[in-house]
Amino acid sequence: FFRSRRAAAASGGGGEGMGGGGGGFHGRSPDDIFREMFGGGGTDDIFSQFFGGGMGGGMGGMGGMPGMGGHGARRTRPPQKQKPIEQKLRLTLEELYSGITKKIRITRQKRGGSETEDLRIDVRPGWKRGTKITFENKGDERPGQIPADIVFEIDEKPHPRFKREGNDLVTRVSVPLVTALTGGKVSVPTITGDAKTLQLTDIVGQGSSKSLAGEGMPISKHPGRRGNMR
Repeated sequence: FFRSRRAAAASGGGGEGMGGGGGGFHGRSPDDIFREMFGGGGTDDIFSQFFGGGMGGGMGGMGGMPGMGGHGARRTRPPQKQKPIEQKLRLTLEELYSGITKKIRITRQKRGGSETEDLRIDVRPGWKRGTKITFENKGDERPGQIPADIVFEIDEKPHPRFKREGNDLVTRVSVPLVTALTGGKVSVPTITGDAKTLQLTDIVGQGSSKSLAGEGMPISKHPGRRGNMR
């Protein structure tokens, strides 16, 4: 552009000269030249068209480029917890009545190889079916994962004589006909193997229910207290 205007001036075309005359540059600023070439408001407008926002904001239009403003950086995924490993722990009614300590041997994979460990469960007197005992992070170790918890859930084995209903024990006792009609004493077996005496004073019909207070299951949340036997 500069070369062509100067050539025109030198050849006298258009009557324009460098020092005066009918036109020429007359000391025009670079902004005026940019306006002639590109239109708009000068150098700032040109950079706005190319970079979106100009140069004054410190290359603000480049903030979204990967690595420049953090937006494109790859984020590290946090370790995920493995799903819990659940296992039933079947106990007799006697074990739940008296309490017991159970040791369960497990083998799990670690980064240095396999490892064997004994897990100890102190069963409290009166625990019920559905009680859960959790050993945190005792599952296998895997890269990028948190080991699973091992969860044992108490289950109750069927009993040949007693049935548990809450904190009570329910059983059936045969009563001689004479005793049922006239009253008397009846021997009632307990879960500990002892026998308790039940005094009958009224007529007892088939399917009647009597209760022995405090001869049921221990109440784990209230040590020293027990349910009834019916």
